[in-house]
Formats: sequence, structure tokens, C-alpha cells
Amino acid sequence: MGITKNQSRVGDDKEETNLSDECKEMLLSLPREKGWRTTFLYEFQGFWCQPTEIQAIMSFQKHFQACDTDVVLATIPKSGTTWLKALAFAIVNRNRFPINNDYKNHDLHPLLTSNPHDLVPFLEYKLYSKNQLPDLSKLGHPRIFGTHIPFPSLANSVKKSNSKIVYLCRNPFDTFVSSWIYINKIRPTSLPELTLDEAFDRYCKGIIGFGPFWEHMLGYWKESIEKPNKVLFLKYEDLKDDTCFHLKRLAKFLDSAFSFEEERDGVIEKIVKLCSFENLKELEVNKNGRSIKHFENKNLFRKAEVGDWVNYLSPKMADKLSKLVDEKLRGSGLKFKVFT
Repeated sequence: MGITKNQSRVGDDKEETNLSDECKEMLLSLPREKGWRTTFLYEFQGFWCQPTEIQAIMSFQKHFQACDTDVVLATIPKSGTTWLKALAFAIVNRNRFPINNDYKNHDLHPLLTSNPHDLVPFLEYKLYSKNQLPDLSKLGHPRIFGTHIPFPSLANSVKKSNSKIVYLCRNPFDTFVSSWIYINKIRPTSLPELTLDEAFDRYCKGIIGFGPFWEHMLGYWKESIEKPNKVLFLKYEDLKDDTCFHLKRLAKFLDSAFSFEEERDGVIEKIVKLCSFENLKELEVNKNGRSIKHFENKNLFRKAEVGDWVNYLSPKMADKLSKLVDEKLRGSGLKFKVFT
């Protein structure tokens, strides 16, 4: 039997075999480029993503009804997503799950027994994946969700409601290196290893999941300036440098400010310790299992260092990326320190 037009246009990845006819039809009209861990990435609503993500995003945009108490944690991949989810979950739920750092076997905090991605589900990877329509009505409030979707493509109900959005970004140098290493760990064996040069070339062209990275950052950055009560913009490097200070900012933004008694009793420091990279990485639940699709949890935790890119990028690469970032962010007020 010959292959249909739709089949020839869509990649042969196993993930794409269950696409709806509507999604397959849409792919025919979208620009595409070679993907990082799938055969192709498609340009959808101004950003690059995979077919299964397009299908999930379309469903999310059509069906998701935001509540005013919702919290949406937004990032571009490999920008501290897991850490942000842990911190936000611990802050918002600290009355239900007290932060002790001295847990007995029968009184474990959920972050000690569950991966952050199970506690704060992705809209596009979990809730609306595989063409499913989740029943979110029974979730406790405030509901916390995670997403990599750019701001313009969020469901209208999110943008029009009083729900809160927290955006965490990381300097583009470390984000690139972390993405490249991660992709090569999880890529299917049917695809060749992605070289540093190949990945860097695509990254600088904006061809990466949910990219261009500068458009992704600027979308949330501009909204945070126009509506500071709606969007809180955080930088990974700042959060690493003074976690306690920015944790207080985050809690206040989420209408969960720490009381004088909590600060006196060291609750902030306890949350920092509970959610630290070192603690999360060593937990058994984060060494095993899969919380995001079929990707192993252990690959979510690598170094979490600032400035590790200097061990991978050549001076020529660093200069090219620096000029690109300066050009794309010029006039926006958004800047990153260069760590060397």
C-alpha cells in the first residue's frame, strides 16, 4: 500500500501515530524544520513545536476554563521548571502540608514522595495530551498548572481571568546547553545524536521547542510590565543567588505571604531546603519513574549551575549568541548577566 499525503507530511515518530485528522490536516499547511528529538518541528501560532504538542495546545485553548484562583507556572524548557513547581507547590500548600524538614515515615511531605511534575501537571504534556479532555472540576483550589506555551497562545480564559502567571527564565547560554544535553539523553534511538554545532545553529535561528527563545521571554516580560499583578517575571540566576528573598516575592504575589511567625520560625529556609536541587535529586522518586510522558525522571536533574555553558561553547559561539541576545532584546529592558 502507498502512503497518503498526510502520512508523508507527518513525521514517522511513534508519538505522532495517534494524531487526530484535524491536527494532521493542519500540519499540511505549517512550515516545518528538522526537530531536536522528533523528525520535525512545526511553526504553529508563531512558535515551533511538535505535532503532539500542537494537538494538545489546540484542545487546551478550546476547552480550558480558568478560575480566578488558578496559578500557571510558565517556562521555556530547561529553565528551572522542576524547581519552580516544587517551590510554588510548597508555598501554596504549606498549611495542608507543613514544612518540617524532620518527617516521620507516616507524615511525609508530597515533594518527598512525588515528582514536582506529578504535583503540578503540565497542561500540554499531561492534562490535554493524547486528545483527552480532563475533568478539572474536582481539583482543590488554588489549582497550579505548568506550561511551556508562549503567552500569546495561552487560553483566553487564562489571560482574561484574575488567575496568576509566574514566569521563570534562564540566561539563553545555559538554557541552550542544558537543552542540548537533555535532548541527547531522551532522543529516540532512531534519530542520530544531535551535535553541538547542529543544535546551536537551530537555536540561533529560533528553531527549538516553543522558541524562538527571545519571543518566548519577551511575551511574558512585556506582560509582566503591563500587568505586574497578573504576571510575575523571575530570573533563574536571581533565584539561585538569593532564594529566600525571591521566595518571599513569589509567596506575596500568590497571595500567600509569609507571616512574621513563619519567618521567625524559619519556614522560608525550610522550603528552600526541601525544594533544593540537592535534596530533590537524591530522592528515590526522582531517580526512578516517569512523570513527563515517557521520559525518565533522573534526566531532569543534572547540575543546576549558573555559567556551566563556558564548558561547552567556543568563544566564537559565545560571541554569536551574545550579539543575537543583544539584538533581539534591545530596547525591551530585559537583560542577562554574562557569566564567564
